Amino acid sequence: MTMLKNPGVKYRPFPPINLPDRQWPSRQITKAPRWLSTDLRDGNQALIDPMGAEKKMRFFELLLKVGCKEIEVGFPASGATDFDFISGLVKNDKIPEDVVVQVLTQSRRDLIETSFASLEGAKSAIVHLYNAVSPVWRKVVFGMTKEQIKEIAIEGAKVLRDQAAKYHGTDWIFEYSPETFSTAEVEYSVEVCAAVMDVLQPTPDHPILFNLPATVECATPNVYADQVELFGRLIPNRDSVVISLHTHNDRGTGIAAAELGLMAGGDRVEGCLFGNGERTGNCDIVTVALNMYTQGIDPELDFSNIDEIAQTVEYCNQLPIHPRHPYVGELVYTSFSGSHQDAIKKGFAAREAQNDEVWEMPYLPIDPADLGRDYEAVIRVNSQSGKGGFAWVLEQDQGLKLPKKMQAHFSKHVQELADEVGRELFAEDIWNVFQKTYKLNTPQHFQLVDYDETRAPDGTRIFAGKIELDGKEQSVSGRGNGLISSVVSTLRESFGVNLEVKDYTEHAMTAGSDANAAAYVECVGPDGKTIWGVGIDADVATASVRAVLSAANAVAQA
Repeated sequence: MTMLKNPGVKYRPFPPINLPDRQWPSRQITKAPRWLSTDLRDGNQALIDPMGAEKKMRFFELLLKVGCKEIEVGFPASGATDFDFISGLVKNDKIPEDVVVQVLTQSRRDLIETSFASLEGAKSAIVHLYNAVSPVWRKVVFGMTKEQIKEIAIEGAKVLRDQAAKYHGTDWIFEYSPETFSTAEVEYSVEVCAAVMDVLQPTPDHPILFNLPATVECATPNVYADQVELFGRLIPNRDSVVISLHTHNDRGTGIAAAELGLMAGGDRVEGCLFGNGERTGNCDIVTVALNMYTQGIDPELDFSNIDEIAQTVEYCNQLPIHPRHPYVGELVYTSFSGSHQDAIKKGFAAREAQNDEVWEMPYLPIDPADLGRDYEAVIRVNSQSGKGGFAWVLEQDQGLKLPKKMQAHFSKHVQELADEVGRELFAEDIWNVFQKTYKLNTPQHFQLVDYDETRAPDGTRIFAGKIELDGKEQSVSGRGNGLISSVVSTLRESFGVNLEVKDYTEHAMTAGSDANAAAYVECVGPDGKTIWGVGIDADVATASVRAVLSAANAVAQA
């Protein structure tokens, strides 16, 4: 079997919705919706190995910690595992006062009755009833007419009503899904939902939830938004209805469909953390929520420790999270490209000078720190990286802020190593090649032992010190306009090393009175080539002396 040259003989495009005066394209999301986590039901039924009681409880506690106020805890009629877990939550008082649990049931009397029994004693709960209504299900799966399908919904609603009266100690909330809404006629979905309303009699103070599921994602997300907006226009007593969006990801646009659905009038979003679910998954609640967060909207969910959340979800689901998954993946805040790294590095430098908290950062739509991530992995170095990449790593790992021209000088050494090893370079790799290149922390031709600096009567500076030359200590001295020039003079007069200093930079490596200082000198050697020297010491003056000797060692080695 191969792909068809003319797929039109087998597949038909989904028809658009006739809604010429649609309003949703000009709307914005301005507040958080109601959220429903379906991890313990929809997500769980999609797992190769469904969660047992221990994992279900651990996931439930995670959802509470995140701040979920509505949680679909299972399908109690599916078996003892779900029934016992749900009834255990109620009997053991595990459901906080401000949290409402939800259960799902098909529109069958015995399943509905089992669902109510699992929640006996709950303070409040949502019972979610569904039956499929679209043409292909009516024709292929059930072989029923529209009237017969609607009657299934009506009969189920009557059982809901009667069971709620039986268990009168609970504040019951009803949810109904015209399942397969995304492939059904919107007008027919409204007709079925209106019939359910006639039975359950919702009010503005006690509304019904209508879940509009994109059971199978069949069209571009704008079509789903049209369906949602049209449903909201046609459904009677709209003020007694909460529109709940339940998108799937068959076309890869489940998140976009949920966002456009909110713009089209949706009040509630159903989904799973990180989008687990049947086939290609459900709506990813974390991504939708953090998309809002980046627009300055409080999503009313807390993902401050995104890594801990991810670890718990991976443990419970036994499914890995992709390293490029939005907001949570291991690599989503990481740049390897040189131009990206340079832009990010400049962005962080600019941020240090800002007078406000507005986040304006190239390539990073969200501050990783808001989610509990640090900045160490924002820039990582491989053969594709530029000078900004390793400079960032050195700054974050060692506190070194290399001058821009020195970054260009050092970059060739990093590039050589990257090409040689053929892998990502870690902070230790870069630090090792830096020390080797600039003669740090290793025995060298010239080694500083001790020195004094004094001012002569004519205002010049005198350097008098001891320098070890190939293991032999020598007393030397020299005179110049400043400390650095006096060291250069000493090297020329005592050892015949000719250097011309072109530039000098210094900085504290960390904050505090006990911080080390780093000094960098750009020199021109006897052959006219540029040489860089680096010195590190607790005393900034001594760091500058070490920097000049570092450059002299490069000349000696050459």
